Amino acid sequence: MALAIFDLDKTLIDGDSDFLWGEFMSEIGAVDPNTYQVKNQYFFDQYALGKLDINEYLEFCLEPLSQNSITTLNDWHKRFMREKIEPIILPKAQAVVDKHRKNGDTLLVITATNSFVTSPIVARYGIDNLLATNPEMKNGNYTGRVEGEPCFQSGKINHLHKWLDKTGESINGASFYSDSHNDLPMLELVEKPFVVNGDSKLQTIAQERGWPSLDWT
Repeated sequence: MALAIFDLDKTLIDGDSDFLWGEFMSEIGAVDPNTYQVKNQYFFDQYALGKLDINEYLEFCLEPLSQNSITTLNDWHKRFMREKIEPIILPKAQAVVDKHRKNGDTLLVITATNSFVTSPIVARYGIDNLLATNPEMKNGNYTGRVEGEPCFQSGKINHLHKWLDKTGESINGASFYSDSHNDLPMLELVEKPFVVNGDSKLQTIAQERGWPSLDWT
């Protein structure tokens, strides 16, 4: 038994949930579709280039959460799951998750995308443990700010170590599955790194280092 860690976007699902949430919010008129989609695409491209300013991005993407009630947001998210997420659920990803579960491994998703967007998706795969960027809440509503450190790049490792200390789980023998070169610090941390649907930069690194490269699409 060991720890099986998964990235979410473009790994467990065939798309980026944060980007798709922005598109969904634009489509239903919750944000101005013209200005929001332009900025959403800009930040998406910056992430792909490895140049994302995570704090600037989070200020942008968390603001709509602060402008709506939890009840409204949850109703929207149910529709978001049906329309945007269910079509990009990957059976091959589910099969690997189920195999680790059958082996008695502890399942964990670690993602930069905020926990409001990601929690229902992770639950859809039957995974109980999630480390994500946490939107701050006060008096039962989101503030538009981040609580603690963003779960991004080296921040993922910091979140993981805190979780390991809290749970008593061990990193020994752990696997990590990811598509993105932004997750290189995490891939280097674990004993068993797997590149899944990898971007071109990560594919090159995987080939150089002899890491398994998988396609779950």
